[in-house]
Amino acid sequence: MRPISATIDLSALRHNLGVARRHAPRSKVFAVIKANGYGHGFMRAARALDQADGFALIELDYAVRLREAGYRRPILLLEGFFEPRELEPIAAYRLTTAIHTREQLDMLLSLPADAGVDVMLKFNTGMNRLGFQPQEVPSVLECLRGHAGIREITLMTHFANADDERGIGGALAILEGVARGLDLPQSLANSAAILRFPQSHRDWIRPGIMLYGCSPFADRIGADDDLKPAMTLESELIAVRELASGDSVGYGGVYTAEAPHRVGVVACGYADGYPRHAPTGTPVRVGDRLTRTLGRVSMDMLCVDLNGIDNARVGTRVVLWGDGNPVEHVAAAAGTVGYELLCALAPRVPIVERS
Repeated sequence: MRPISATIDLSALRHNLGVARRHAPRSKVFAVIKANGYGHGFMRAARALDQADGFALIELDYAVRLREAGYRRPILLLEGFFEPRELEPIAAYRLTTAIHTREQLDMLLSLPADAGVDVMLKFNTGMNRLGFQPQEVPSVLECLRGHAGIREITLMTHFANADDERGIGGALAILEGVARGLDLPQSLANSAAILRFPQSHRDWIRPGIMLYGCSPFADRIGADDDLKPAMTLESELIAVRELASGDSVGYGGVYTAEAPHRVGVVACGYADGYPRHAPTGTPVRVGDRLTRTLGRVSMDMLCVDLNGIDNARVGTRVVLWGDGNPVEHVAAAAGTVGYELLCALAPRVPIVERS
């Protein structure tokens, strides 16, 4: 067995859910567990987050699995459905579906009168991705309210700029124009809005990345908001080499030593989910010291600088991200975001659960 593993800390997931609740104490919580629980394992995340008021995801088959596992609280399909045949299990398993296009509306109106489906009416407030235009909402609502098979309707939007300096002011102004005079529950806030904009919390919040201990903000790490990393990707040194001045290491020789020093070889590569594009200098923790990667990441291995880490040897623990090496810092060095690294964890990496 290769020494690589990913430890999933279930207590961290529970703690982070508590942080979301503290920020929005009067709101109900849809815990977002899409993309296989952001790489943490969809059922594993669901078990740890079972005190949420509901779950939100993309995949219909995963929603059905939740119901069959005995979960009885609301389950929201964030992108809704894609074919008319999906409406039968949505109704049978009492799932809540988003609706964001006229095509979906037409399909939804084919439901039988006893379907009893809850709907989240999604409209566009500037993301320009999914959602009805604000001026379409009254006619869509009229259709939904006129159908006996539709039960509760909730207004839903998604903020494009809650994580940057532009904020949500413009989006909230659009929302208020749409919602004026409508006595409907609302679901607006993603992780960034939960942490920054209490005025957005409303009836349902939808925490995603914050549940997994990663910050939604480019200039912060989760710990800045009392979030705990739920995933630690770790391995070990499997070789130690001495480079002479002028020696190169790895494919293409993209790193060349300017002076003699030690290099460690780690059992982790892009086939494990580590970003191949991570450059020399990406932070990595060897033992109790932070150091850097060297050269090009290969399929099964990467190299690290052992300068000043005299006690490092074959078998020394290496943290690629997580405990003592925030995934946000690794992602920033690699020119991406923590979301991508967590979601990219490869199936071949063994999982260790810690409660």
